[in-house]
Amino acid sequence: MNTLAEDDWKLLLKNVSNGNCTPFLGAGACYGTLPLGGDIAREWAKEYGYPFEDEGDLIRVAQYVAVSTDPQTPKDLILEKFKDVGPPNFREPDEPHRVLARLPLPVYITTNYDDFMVKALTFAQKAPRRDLCRWNSFTQNEPSVFDRDPDYKPHPATPLVFHLHGHSRAESLVLTEDDYLRFLVTMAGEGKELLPRSVRDALDRNALLFIGYRLADWNFRALLQLLRPDPQRRSYVVMPPLRGPGPNQDKAQSYLEKYYAQAGLRVCWATAREFCGELWKRWKALEDDL
Repeated sequence: MNTLAEDDWKLLLKNVSNGNCTPFLGAGACYGTLPLGGDIAREWAKEYGYPFEDEGDLIRVAQYVAVSTDPQTPKDLILEKFKDVGPPNFREPDEPHRVLARLPLPVYITTNYDDFMVKALTFAQKAPRRDLCRWNSFTQNEPSVFDRDPDYKPHPATPLVFHLHGHSRAESLVLTEDDYLRFLVTMAGEGKELLPRSVRDALDRNALLFIGYRLADWNFRALLQLLRPDPQRRSYVVMPPLRGPGPNQDKAQSYLEKYYAQAGLRVCWATAREFCGELWKRWKALEDDL
């Protein structure tokens, strides 16, 4: 693990302490609990006779299944796949959802479909609310948590978990290539107006902490283009180290650190669990000193 520099840790912990940090969760936060997207893609590719060589690409395979059957099929399939999967063990000290749930933060954003963040916050004796991005005609008329409770304001005791790519309702999911393209076009056109004010503030004013994404996740790179983090504000992305020993790996990681630095992002080369384990140790040490 190539962890953050000490000054980065100090600033991150300061932002967490002040509630000025917004976690952004990707699929890697669920590693070991939910099936990998590549494994699901290969299973579907075999079942539906996917004819191309990238059978491990879930977005492309889901598109093929949608065209071969109907647009709803891959979304129903993935929700069925996740339905009977229990949450991670929130007693494990380095479990990412557990660690993040115990921090004094008001807003959590995720591109995952699962409810693990909500369950982790509940396990931490908080009262979370859940909402989603209304990016298509199927979800635009669905009332938000703010419609149901106009006085609600996210708070560390009553935090908001916002699903950017949908959750338990199939029509809300961003899954296929067409979904991603429509989502990006809609977000580019209407921008952050699709997001509740508290979510927009969390994106605009806070340090962002991306956990569970990989370099190969083009949806992550598209998110960066849409969100355009302020380069003057130090944010962070946690990514697994690149594979392969030797100078080429070091050179590649150096390049990527410079690439993401242009968007104000510091890269921590670690798994979600490695990073969250270190974050928890440092947070507990900070609490003990207060």
